[in-house]
Order: sequence, then C-alpha cells, then structure tokens
Amino acid sequence: MKQINIGIIGLGVVGSAVAEALKRNAALVAAQSGIQLNVKKGCDLRKVKAACPVTSDAYALINDPEIKIIVETMGGVNPAKKFVLDALAAGKHVVTSNKELVASHMPELLSAAKRRNVSLLYEASVGGGVPILAALRKNLAGNTLTEVYGIVNGTTNYILSTMAEEGKEFSEALNEAQEKGYAEANPKKDIEGYDAAYKAVILAAEAFGERVKLDSVYREGIEKISGEDILYAREIGFAIKLLAIAQKGDRGVDVRVHPALVPLSHPLAGVRKNFNAIYVQGYPVGELMFYGPGAGGEPTASAIISDLIELGQAGTIFRRELKDATVKPIAEIVSRYYLRLQVSDKVGVLASIAKIFAEKNVSIAAVIQKETVGSLATLVIMLDEAVEKNIQAAISAAKKLSVVNRVNNLIRIL
Repeated sequence: MKQINIGIIGLGVVGSAVAEALKRNAALVAAQSGIQLNVKKGCDLRKVKAACPVTSDAYALINDPEIKIIVETMGGVNPAKKFVLDALAAGKHVVTSNKELVASHMPELLSAAKRRNVSLLYEASVGGGVPILAALRKNLAGNTLTEVYGIVNGTTNYILSTMAEEGKEFSEALNEAQEKGYAEANPKKDIEGYDAAYKAVILAAEAFGERVKLDSVYREGIEKISGEDILYAREIGFAIKLLAIAQKGDRGVDVRVHPALVPLSHPLAGVRKNFNAIYVQGYPVGELMFYGPGAGGEPTASAIISDLIELGQAGTIFRRELKDATVKPIAEIVSRYYLRLQVSDKVGVLASIAKIFAEKNVSIAAVIQKETVGSLATLVIMLDEAVEKNIQAAISAAKKLSVVNRVNNLIRIL
C-alpha cells in the first residue's frame, strides 16, 4: 500500500486535531482510500504535545525529501505565506485551512503551485467540516453556477441566534460566545465581517472561476444589529443572518458580506448557533444547501484530511485558470430593505419621509409604528426593490429633515 508522509506546520487546535485524527483513523483511511497517510513530523514554536514528533523548525519539514505534503494550519499571512511558497517551490503539495492567506494571495499561490506542477488545496478554509469547495470544484463542475451564498461564520451566527432565542443584546451574546470559546478575545475579524469576506472571495473563485480582489468586496458586520431589529424582523416573518454572497450576472459578479433579513421560510433562517450553511444555485442541478459545523479543530481536520486523501489518490489536481472579475459596486445592487428610524411623534412625519423617498425613486412597501418614548416614535419601514445608491441618497436626504431624530439601521432583505 502506498504511504505518503506529511508535515504539519502549526500544531494549534486544528493542526493537532489533524495529527490525532490521522493516528486514530489510520486503518479506516487506508481501507477507504488505499493509501497510508503518515504524519512524519509537526512544527510549532511552542512546546506542545501532539500525536507526532514535534520540531520548532518549519524548514525541517519543508526540506525533508520524504515529506510530500505540507499542511499549514498556522493562520494569518506572516509567516505562513513564506512557508507555503517555500514548500511549493520545494515541489511539495500544500493543504491549508488559512482563509486569510488564500483570499489575500490566491493568484500568487496558485501560480507558484503551477510552476512546480504541484497542488494547493484549501477545503478547510470555508465552512469547517462542510465539504463545499470540493463539491463546487468537482461534483458541480458540469453546472453553470449563478449563486453561492450563506452563513460562513459560526461566531456571528452564534451571537445572532443567541440574541434571537434568548432576547439578549449584542454585547451580552458576544460575551457568552467568548466564554464558550466560539469567539476570540479580539473578535474583530468575525463580527466586522472580515472572516466572511475572505470566504466570499474563495467561494467566488471556486464557483465562477473568477479572481476577486479582497478590497473589492463590500463588507459590513453585525455590530449595529440590536435586539429591537431582531424582534421587529421576526414579527414580520424574518430572521437576521450575516451572509457572504457571491452572484454571477451578465455585468460581472456581485460579491459582498453584510447582515440580511432572511424569510423564516428559507432554510438559512433556521441555522442555529455556530453552524454554517451554504446555498448554491445553478443549471442543471437547481438548488442545493450544504450544512454542518463551521469551525472547531475536529470538523476542520475532517476537511483537511479529505484534501490529503484526494492528493494521495490523484497527485497533482487540475485547477482551471481564474479570470479577473468585474465586481459590481454595492451602489449598483438592487434589493429590498428594512429601515428603522426614530422620528418626532407628530402629524405629517410619514408624508415628509415618503416625499423624500419618492423623489429618489424609492417606494415604501409598508410602515409599522412601534413604541413612543416621550416625543419620539420608532418607525420600521419596509422598502420595495430599489437601487442601493437611490436608497442611500434617500436616507441622506431624510436625515436632514427636522422630524428625523436618528436613522438607527438599514438592513438588506434576501
């Protein structure tokens, strides 16, 4: 039976889980795949215990002629990028879970792999244990895909689910997520949408063959979502989720990350806690949804092992050439919207707001007046489909009205 030696750079939660899973499931992997995956050595600067020999020198792995595949699970760009490029240059396949590295430097990494006729695989960079990238690349290769969107960040989904189910405010739900280990001590990359943006870039590349620059992805986090928004949304039949969205149209691709009102009838609305779910639409397959644990050492290890098995069986993996994407600016998207604002509780307020919106070609679908506190009332306005730039122009004009005290939130509707 063919044996393949592996080196793991980064023996944190994910790297150590890979080593442990390959040790415990060695016989199963061999029986299922016909290859033996052997972790010859791992690398970490810390003194760690792992199910493999450990060194602090990454180049003891990169320069070892017996190691054929390097697994990179460090995270971040530096020094991970140098290690990955050097491993590829040394003629080794690389498997990584590093979404920031892949999203930020995909063209350079793929070019380096192609020059040496080796492969870079990164199934674990999106969706944790959810096998979405292999499905897009292989199982759905005969389909024209038009939409890939969903919940790709477990931290934010846990926070929003907790707010919805337990009536907590954002700060309380975030603290709970941190206490349970679902959120980092510094949760910025999760709650401000950076993590989801990395994954949106990767999803667009795999689904459409389009190279999307990270700085062209519109990004908005969940910091402004309040308990009021979640309550009012549910009253009118919606849940609020942070979505990564990639859509392909005649005029380019639309790639963005932001909170959205999702109809309670949609499968994504019922995705709870720290789970991920990714919705795919194409021809001829129709509609699919991939669901499962989106983070954690063991689910991510599962995705890495699937890449290792594919490389062990096939060797170099064919990757289509990516084309530079034309990304639609957020100002040009068309959507429905939820708007919450605080206004003076007096006659004629709604008429003055409606006049401003009509002048900007924005139609109001429904208005719900919520509680009045003193002389101020809360209005929830549902807006018909409109171009984003018109919505923003209408809101800017409305803010200048003396009767508008504050625009609390604007959320797009899926």
